Amino acid sequence: MQQFNNLIEFRQTVYDQVLTQARDAQFELVDALLLSGPIHSFPELSRSPVFRRQWPSVYTAIEDGRQDREKLERYLSQLVPKTRILVFPLDVTAWPHVAARTMVDRQFVHSGSDTGLGAPVVIGHPYSILAYAPELNSSWAPPLSIRRVVSEKTDVQVGVEQVKQLCRNRQAEMLETLHLIVADGKYGNHSFLGPLKDEPCAVLARMRCDRVLYQAPGKYGGKGRPRLHGQPFAFKDPTTWGTPQGTESLVDEKWGQVRLQRWDDLHARQDANTPFSVLLVEAHRERDKPAKPLWLAYQPPPGQKPSEQPLVDLWRGYQHRWPVEPGTRFRKQYLAWTLPRFQDADACDRWTLLVTLAQWQMYLARGLIVDRPLPWQRAQEKPTPERVLQGLGGLFSQIPSPTREPKTRGKSPGWPKGRARTRKERQRVVKKTTKKRKKKR
Repeated sequence: MQQFNNLIEFRQTVYDQVLTQARDAQFELVDALLLSGPIHSFPELSRSPVFRRQWPSVYTAIEDGRQDREKLERYLSQLVPKTRILVFPLDVTAWPHVAARTMVDRQFVHSGSDTGLGAPVVIGHPYSILAYAPELNSSWAPPLSIRRVVSEKTDVQVGVEQVKQLCRNRQAEMLETLHLIVADGKYGNHSFLGPLKDEPCAVLARMRCDRVLYQAPGKYGGKGRPRLHGQPFAFKDPTTWGTPQGTESLVDEKWGQVRLQRWDDLHARQDANTPFSVLLVEAHRERDKPAKPLWLAYQPPPGQKPSEQPLVDLWRGYQHRWPVEPGTRFRKQYLAWTLPRFQDADACDRWTLLVTLAQWQMYLARGLIVDRPLPWQRAQEKPTPERVLQGLGGLFSQIPSPTREPKTRGKSPGWPKGRARTRKERQRVVKKTTKKRKKKR
């Protein structure tokens, strides 16, 4: 009953505080998304029995609807339970808009799928996702914040803003719980670690295997300008590593023999004022040809030493980064996130928030669903998002909707006579480039 009441409270709070304009159409659109089968076009959601309005209202919900995004992020951050370590993966994904030539701020975005352009690149909008990973080796990763990356900013800058906002929303809980931000190789650099060194969270990001860092410069000798860098620390040259400050070994069911090592007080050449630790993960050491080593950058919260957290816990924490990928894939394939062909970037952002609300309702209802597999499916002890979506119909029939009855509006007058029609201006695709300084001869 507590889980049942939490789901009802979530729906009522979203309806009252998050959806500020055209809330009835937006809320019923979310229910139609959860209770409809696979759809091939966006207006097919109007055919759902829970959507009591006409088909133009699905576009009214997106065009005229308004949402309080900041209030939703604060509310979602408070739904995270208190545990010893909380893991928040950070990643970027693409919403392709190949044919939307009138949409502003389209960019060349990296995509993991084959797009036919000769490289994993697609034309569209990048979205930065900061999610919550409750379990290891699970497909559940409800997002806490999803923001579109505009062309004036980079993925790292938007990710820094999301992490800072999370720290402000959970400032009271951070005194008792370690909040670990885990990210892929795009964030394993000084541009991400530097702005977050004063935030009350820990950061764990993968680094490239060809990096060269530097140790502390040591004491000042008294002559000339003080040095900024000490001895180099090259990942590909073990002779430069020295003695690690921490070492652990274990045997894992999946990764076999694992050895973990840690070196402290290293920094990048571009930012000597941001020291961090480096973790080396060597897995499958029992094989004749072990896998390539994994390098991680770890930055503890202010006031904590790197040795306060066991290396095994940090390595397990980085493995929590994986659920954000199937969570994003589920949004696209089952929740029709990138299916609509909108011509406005703000409409894409509103639809993104509605899909987030649908994903969170599934997460809150995962313990209330009775698993009824189809004849070709296996029974599951822990339901996956697909299985929860399959059984939401019986649960939502017991939950009342907070929306109001639709009102008759009459027929639209249509386009005014004598008013000229003009085509929308076509926009160029923005190509981000890194400005490099010219070397002086």
